[in-house]
Amino acid sequence: QVQLVESGGGLVQAGGSMRLSCEASGSIFDSRSFSIRSMGWYRQVPGKQRELVANIIVGGNTYYADSVKGRFTISRDTSKITFYLQMNSLKLEDTAVYSCNIGGRTIVYWGKGTLVTVSS
Repeated sequence: QVQLVESGGGLVQAGGSMRLSCEASGSIFDSRSFSIRSMGWYRQVPGKQRELVANIIVGGNTYYADSVKGRFTISRDTSKITFYLQMNSLKLEDTAVYSCNIGGRTIVYWGKGTLVTVSS
């Protein structure tokens, strides 16, 4: 069974920092039949569409949404299937449920999300 578990969310004041983690587990990740193509962070605010915040294309580029460039950094621990989102200079508008995903060639796995609330 595949599981992606986010952690690190919570309440933070505007201007502060927070680091989210996404830890993946499941026998499929040990399988040669599954190749991780991307790792990403998304966020969603109630009533709005989910948006891509940042992702890593394995062996390729890193992408950031314009709204977080220069403030957020996505990284990964290559020794295990864990990746992170370092969020600095947080703004009120960064408040959202943040979810991580791992993309293979034909399937994408999602975590359940963690709430980040930025207060004034």
